Amino acid sequence: MIEKDPGRLAILKKIDEYELNGWFSKDVEDDPPTIPLMPDMVDYLCENFSSKIKMKFANFCARNHIKKLMKNKQLIIKETIGMENYLPLEKKGAVITCNHFNAFDNFAIYKVLEKHIHKRELYKVCREGNFTSFPGLYGWFFRNCNTLPLSSNVGTMKKFLSAVKTLLARNEKILIYPEQGMWWNYRKPRPTEPGAYKIAAMNKVPIIPLFITMNDSELIGGDGFPIQEYTVHILPAIYPKKDAGVKENCEYLQKENYRVCKEVYEKVYGIPLVYDGKNYTDVK
Repeated sequence: MIEKDPGRLAILKKIDEYELNGWFSKDVEDDPPTIPLMPDMVDYLCENFSSKIKMKFANFCARNHIKKLMKNKQLIIKETIGMENYLPLEKKGAVITCNHFNAFDNFAIYKVLEKHIHKRELYKVCREGNFTSFPGLYGWFFRNCNTLPLSSNVGTMKKFLSAVKTLLARNEKILIYPEQGMWWNYRKPRPTEPGAYKIAAMNKVPIIPLFITMNDSELIGGDGFPIQEYTVHILPAIYPKKDAGVKENCEYLQKENYRVCKEVYEKVYGIPLVYDGKNYTDVK
């Protein structure tokens, strides 16, 4: 029998603590230190020839990596529900939101949408440190697979917002995790930060809410925990109100996104959504 990883157990305990205190956007993982991202360190639109080549090659490698994860049952996509909600927007710009609970959840999103994304390129917003400091293969993916890193530098953020505007006008899809930090295997929807909805409101594009539910598979991972089987729920698009300003639309989109995810959670798991800090208290 594989012992449960002490580091994962510590993370689960921290999640309970953060939930109880309402710290929903705080990271529970020990992320690498953040190096400030300066404007000349990122080519958001891959306009340089070298950036385009790296992006194409990195996406090719990422697709093969996802296939390998799925073949080895490290990533299990059990079902996709609601593709009919996405298809009318297949050739239109939109912001995709999703709950963030695993390093592989964006792979699951990409896999279910791959055939319906322009040039098979899904743009993804990531934290500054993931782009500048994350090591190894995943760090390379962060820097080259159509990622749109946030930044603590004002000049870089201006460049970011300009790129986002261009991409949405170009009818691309941008994945943003509005919960912000990743909470490992956390099944509940969390109250979100406003950034994703402000971007949608400013650019007058819809939100496509995704919510991934999961259940334990019969397989045990190297960390001693059951590998999760994912069901990806694609929910009806939420459109900004035509007669409302950015602030009002931001609040409206944020509230509606949370509401529909809460409905899915309660329907699938058959329990009311309660933040009581008792998710993993008895896990040993």
